[in-house]
Amino acid sequence: MSNLNSKAMIAVALAGLMGSSTLMAADAPKTEKCYGIAKAGQNDCATKNGSHSCAGQGKKDNDPNEWKKVPAGSCEKMGGKLEAPKS
Repeated sequence: MSNLNSKAMIAVALAGLMGSSTLMAADAPKTEKCYGIAKAGQNDCATKNGSHSCAGQGKKDNDPNEWKKVPAGSCEKMGGKLEAPKS
């Protein structure tokens, strides 16, 4: 196989890989923050009211200030809210 053919095959392979990664990124599911559904210790990040600053630190089930990421459109069906309560 000539050097030119090898380079052409590598270029085609790389183009295919780049195209598939772009497709995968575009197909990523949409999510939303859902407040009030996290079980104790299963929250995804800090509280809106600042009582802690890290995932997994929620102290009680269904705290309205704790949130989890859920598939877009499912939060309210699960009994959660899309916004934390006003302070």
